[in-house]
Amino acid sequence: MLSLITPTVLWWLSGLSVVTVVLMFLGLPWVVGRLPVDYFSREHRTPWRLSGREPLLAIVLGVLKNILGLFLVVVGIVLLFTPGQGILTLLLGLALMNFPGKYQLERWLVQRPGVLSSLNWMRQRGGNPPFDPGP
Repeated sequence: MLSLITPTVLWWLSGLSVVTVVLMFLGLPWVVGRLPVDYFSREHRTPWRLSGREPLLAIVLGVLKNILGLFLVVVGIVLLFTPGQGILTLLLGLALMNFPGKYQLERWLVQRPGVLSSLNWMRQRGGNPPFDPGP
């Protein structure tokens, strides 16, 4: 296993780490700002693929989104053991993927100390109202 980690592989992983950090800092506030105020307080969430007028396009985009999410999860796991933002990349991958219990996991994470206030801070900086904390 150690023979697979060559200087070239480390350079590629380091470059990928820098790219994911930049994308996180640019993309995360944009995504958080676009979420509805009641995103975490709804009892149930309607899947976006069922609410559109183009079902074939929704299926194709959903498959591509899940493939990208799976790729980021794998890269995040690798980055846990190499220099880089493994946890952030892993979380981004999980956020993109669709799986049973995802909404409950998101709600549980937002209820952790400091998470909701951090998300609301990002929304405030973008000129958006804070999230409804829900029940």
